[in-house]
Amino acid sequence: MSLRHIFGLFVAGTLSLGTAVGAFETRATAAYVLDQTTGTILLNKNAQQALPPASMSKLMTLYMTFEALRDGRLRWDEELRVSQHAMNYGGSTMFLDTTDRVSVEDLVRGIIVLSGNDACAVLAEALSIDGTEAGFARMMTQRARDLGMMNSTFANSNGWPDPNQRMSMEDLGILADLLIRDFPAYYALFSEREFAFDGRAPSNTQNRNPLLGLGVGADGLKTGHTREAGYGLVGSAKQGDRRIIFVITGLDSNAARAEESERIVNWAFRQFAARSLGAPGTVLTEADVWMGASRTVGLTMAGAPQILVPTTGTENMVTHIEYVGPLEAPIAKGDQIAELVITAPGLPESRLPLVAADDVARGGFMPRVRTAAKVLMGQITGSVGGAL
Repeated sequence: MSLRHIFGLFVAGTLSLGTAVGAFETRATAAYVLDQTTGTILLNKNAQQALPPASMSKLMTLYMTFEALRDGRLRWDEELRVSQHAMNYGGSTMFLDTTDRVSVEDLVRGIIVLSGNDACAVLAEALSIDGTEAGFARMMTQRARDLGMMNSTFANSNGWPDPNQRMSMEDLGILADLLIRDFPAYYALFSEREFAFDGRAPSNTQNRNPLLGLGVGADGLKTGHTREAGYGLVGSAKQGDRRIIFVITGLDSNAARAEESERIVNWAFRQFAARSLGAPGTVLTEADVWMGASRTVGLTMAGAPQILVPTTGTENMVTHIEYVGPLEAPIAKGDQIAELVITAPGLPESRLPLVAADDVARGGFMPRVRTAAKVLMGQITGSVGGAL
């Protein structure tokens, strides 16, 4: 018989938690904040809603460009031609024309720092299966699906207003996370504050990310603005061993975007802290085993996970272990057989895998007889409770 076992548990020496941390009140129409270090979502306001992404969607073009560089389909020093279509783009541009041949490096820097609509189109046409920006946009939509961005569709490479150009703030957060994890060498470019391409437009050389240089650990990623979308930012900042990613949109001014971004960074780092749950291999409790050479098996954490907790207050977090048991032998050391469930005020529930601390072989004749006898005597019962 299989029953869900629930053990109350206080994780040794851990943490003092406060009363519920008040939800962050943002003026953004949609927002998403992720503590990348622990995988904890700190804020989700309309984050699954598909909205006009403006230039923040350039991050998808950059991700696919970095993939092409990694795979050898593009070279960093390769020079690409500029089409009439690319040259015709207005708004934020590198002021390219059809006489130019521009290196991939300059195009990438022109997108990151200058938000070049024309630069995006040049890369899109180079990578598109049919040589057109529209063809590349279809590739973007499919690649987004492959990467788990289910609320994103693309009509162009740069966020130019179009009813079919849509991304959710959660999808932009997923994309930012992938850029940081998959391309750490290229990610360093997002903190570049100035790029003067070929001496053109000397008044248009500054990165528009309002957090760079403020001393809050900000090092990326991309601003966005159109009349339809308002002012937005996909941002990231690192302080110590922690990194956060945040996405906001719908602000009514550049100043409001800057202020809201700084507020979010300060809130995320000041109100929460990452804590270790202990050393790998620490046995938290024992789980019953069915038909095994041993009657129980130790439950331990895989690796040395961290959780995020509020930084103030005195209320202890609530933790318990869940597994469906008795567990049937044989069991191999390292098999995931349970979960440590942690709830803390103001944060979503965390579930961390627990694994078997040792091998448990299938029992011989006598262990099986003892187990059968226990079943007959009703000694194997429902859930187990109590503090450990």
